[in-house]
Amino acid sequence: QVQLVESGGGLVQAGGSLRLSCAASGRTLYATGWFRQAPGKEREFVAARSRAGTSTDYADSVKGRFTISRDNAKNTVYLQMNSLKPEDTAVYYCAARWGQGLGIIPAVYDYWGQGTQVTVSS
Repeated sequence: QVQLVESGGGLVQAGGSLRLSCAASGRTLYATGWFRQAPGKEREFVAARSRAGTSTDYADSVKGRFTISRDNAKNTVYLQMNSLKPEDTAVYYCAARWGQGLGIIPAVYDYWGQGTQVTVSS
């Protein structure tokens, strides 16, 4: 069993930065991802990291601005978000899966955090 707890969301001006954290408890060998959901929209893929950390993938809308990383010693996954835009406003969720590879759709993930709100003002 894996439990995920996100933190780090908040209100930031356009152009600013935030770092989201996702602290995991339980077993540690899993691939991870970040998704987001804006009001009235489907949950969408943001970033993914393979279990070994050798591969990452990003949505086109965040490439070059967001970075997914993991601190194994702290069992924590991060999403560094730079050059934020108003369209990045959403609830952000971290997710974990037992598969080794990258997962870009919600259905392949086994565990989810509760979400953290990110609001970017113009």
